[in-house]
Amino acid sequence: MKQASRLLLVTSLFISTLTSVTYATSSIAATEKYQKQNQQIEKAITKAMKKFQVPGVAVAIVKNDQVVFSKGFGIVESGKKAKVNADTLFGIASNTKAMTTALIAGLVDEGKLTWQTKVIDIIPEFQMPDAYVTREFTIIDLLSHNSGLGLGAGDLTIWPETTLTTKDVIKALKHLPQTSSFRSEFAYDNLMYVIAGEVIARITGKSWQENIEQRIFKKLAMKNTKSAFSKIEKNNKNVARAHVPLEGQLHVVGGNFLEKFSSAGSVASSVNDMSLWLKAQLKQGVYLEATENEKNSEQRLFSARQSRAMWQARTLLSVSEAAQRNDKTHFYAYGLGWFLNDYHGVKLIHHSGGILGMVSKVVIVPEENLAMVILTNQQSGSAFNAIYRQILNEYMDLPEKDWTDYYYEKQQKRLAKEKKRLADASASIAKDSKPSLPLASYGQTYVDNWYGEIHITEAKNKLTMQFSNTPELKGTLEHYQYNTFIVRWHDRTLEADAFVNFNLNPDGSINYVTMKAVSKLTDFSFDFHDLKLIPKQ
Repeated sequence: MKQASRLLLVTSLFISTLTSVTYATSSIAATEKYQKQNQQIEKAITKAMKKFQVPGVAVAIVKNDQVVFSKGFGIVESGKKAKVNADTLFGIASNTKAMTTALIAGLVDEGKLTWQTKVIDIIPEFQMPDAYVTREFTIIDLLSHNSGLGLGAGDLTIWPETTLTTKDVIKALKHLPQTSSFRSEFAYDNLMYVIAGEVIARITGKSWQENIEQRIFKKLAMKNTKSAFSKIEKNNKNVARAHVPLEGQLHVVGGNFLEKFSSAGSVASSVNDMSLWLKAQLKQGVYLEATENEKNSEQRLFSARQSRAMWQARTLLSVSEAAQRNDKTHFYAYGLGWFLNDYHGVKLIHHSGGILGMVSKVVIVPEENLAMVILTNQQSGSAFNAIYRQILNEYMDLPEKDWTDYYYEKQQKRLAKEKKRLADASASIAKDSKPSLPLASYGQTYVDNWYGEIHITEAKNKLTMQFSNTPELKGTLEHYQYNTFIVRWHDRTLEADAFVNFNLNPDGSINYVTMKAVSKLTDFSFDFHDLKLIPKQ
């Protein structure tokens, strides 16, 4: 028996080695076939990094079921020597959403629920602002950004890092303002994906993190990928640090990886691991599982039927004249966990991800059997846009164009336009106006129904604001005009200063307080405009 077992082991090792050699040989051949395209892509990556001040980038390309490009560029952290490679871990942020959707697709295949299952049948305490919407809200509605809530509504309950929980998020939903009717308009909504994670947990009896680790990472052999940054081994130094550019200088920032709200965007991965995910997506859920037999066994994360369901247009978005003219785009929509549009005659399936100091992009072109992932350790969307467009140019043989120059010019125009708007607004304020009340009168505790308490304190003739559930949101109030102030956050890398406007009662007491981001370039997740702060009684 021992001799037979040993013979079987040796045979298995030989087959495994032979398979690895065959795969490596075919992979090298595939890479050599696209050598010219890849050389142009490398030039574009290097140029984009320099132009947009990105210290590190990793890119992988899958074509015809082969990884034809997988490489790191630059450094893990500004000022340090460690280089990015194809195994460097980055936060993929909202590219996690497609994985959350895939988990639900698998549960649909198993008959545990359907896409039309009502959320209240799984989470009875789930409540939207409108009773009809609460009753009719389905799994599809959770995933397609058509809830009727505004862009990024309630994101301050989950980001920056907060003391609130998923239970608090569910409780807050009914207090958020509706900005459109149910299922009528697209408005990107992270909270619904937090709820989707809770759906998965309640259906399976296991956490979202356990589910994604067992049902996706383990099955696809994504060995280095983690469901949260806190799960990365302490001795693993091959982890990208996030960077925010301020006044020409890069600032290393940490945290804010949605640890407690994983299903919306907490995964950390590498381009080598993400290429396995891309292969499964291109094959509509099929992956190869190593077995003791002579050949690998085909398995599925989800059925072809569910793949089609996830790539079906659910919520329509507008198409700009420029996109119609330059990209030959005629439709733009959101499916389930994916954006969808046509591009020069083919369908693109794509998504971006962004957390403070780190952004990423995943693009799939089913008709070309092509997919790519771009991971970066700086928050320049222009950089990853330029890179993925260049890859499409090279692999789809599209007309030559310098996408880095295109996006740089576009970025500069946008920055100049906003700078002018802010200057014009500043020039028109009543500079001689003064607050109606003594500063100490503004210093109170205020309560918002969906967020909770926000404290304003006065000391030494200075007002300080502190969001009770968000330690990082602490700043000093500077007088703007009349009863409007601007809160300057102490952490300048947030880039989210906001107007704070005090509305007074006839007797001069404070009725309520509203907030609004000063710059139109502020990340939409700082949804200060959704707050209505009432003095705490």
